Amino acid sequence: MSLAARDGGLPPTAWTALLAAALLLALLASLSVGHEFLGPRQVLRGLWTLGGDSAESRILRELRLPRALAAMLGGAALGLAGLLLQTLFRNPLADAWSLGLMAGGQFGAALVVVAGAVVGPAALAAISALAGLGLVAGALLGTLAVAVAMAAIARRVQTVTLLVLGLMLGFLAQGLISVLLHFTSRTQARVFASWNDATFAGVVWQDFATLLPPLAIAAAASVWLAKPLTALLLGETYARSLGVDVGRLRRLVLGAAILLAAPVTAFCGPIAFVGLIVPHLARGLAGTARIGTLIAPTAALGALLTLSADLVVHLPWRQHFLHLNAILAILGAPVVIALLLRGRGLQGAAP
Repeated sequence: MSLAARDGGLPPTAWTALLAAALLLALLASLSVGHEFLGPRQVLRGLWTLGGDSAESRILRELRLPRALAAMLGGAALGLAGLLLQTLFRNPLADAWSLGLMAGGQFGAALVVVAGAVVGPAALAAISALAGLGLVAGALLGTLAVAVAMAAIARRVQTVTLLVLGLMLGFLAQGLISVLLHFTSRTQARVFASWNDATFAGVVWQDFATLLPPLAIAAAASVWLAKPLTALLLGETYARSLGVDVGRLRRLVLGAAILLAAPVTAFCGPIAFVGLIVPHLARGLAGTARIGTLIAPTAALGALLTLSADLVVHLPWRQHFLHLNAILAILGAPVVIALLLRGRGLQGAAP
């Protein structure tokens, strides 16, 4: 795909506006639908009196609004992380999940949970809600370790080999996590298992104080790095001819991707497919591979995808066996298959 936007069709700004409108409708639906249905007027009244004691206010304040906000933030962050990683590794199938970064974050979070057995019951109580700096720090360190390893390996192996290594790291992390949990108490295992299913429902208001800062820093860094990243799409030689310090750029981009993926993994669990498919969908809508142009539609598409999937999970089903990753797999796997079969649909991540 050319870096220049294609002729005809809607411009990227128009697509972003449409996605923002769709996201607003999805948010309204997410706040309305549940075991207790709230009409549009009830939702607006509940939001206006969010701190009140009415039924609408309590439902929105305690359950639906923090979950919906977490879904939008998580989807936007993972979408942007996928865009950065696909550009950095020049790999159209790269994202935090396929490269094993989420597996590293899972393992780091598992170590924090298991540490409760060593430091005592007070620490276990502190992490029982899976919130706080300790859990995020564990996920960050685990994600960083895998990211550094994959960056070192990337130049020595082919694209397919890199992806297989990422998947193998994921399986290895799952095995190590199972071994760790085998030596913990049932309480600790239940705490981790409830998080490991991937859900936005566990995020509470106080978690946003820890979740938002790294995401905001990484989003700002993505905008700042957009121009040199677009130059990198055309090759390292071309980027260096424009005065880009490629080594420094790679480190900054990798750091931004880690700041986007690790906090979401820490609070919401290992969410699959979002970072993999959203950048391709954004490129298809925008008709360009320019990073600066893609940031807004990628974030909006990621937020819309995760919020919609979360809405399906929390419909008033009689039986609740649906999980977030199951819905994302149903939506994401056909997109990946279509991209692989078409071939040309994967070219947007590399020149």
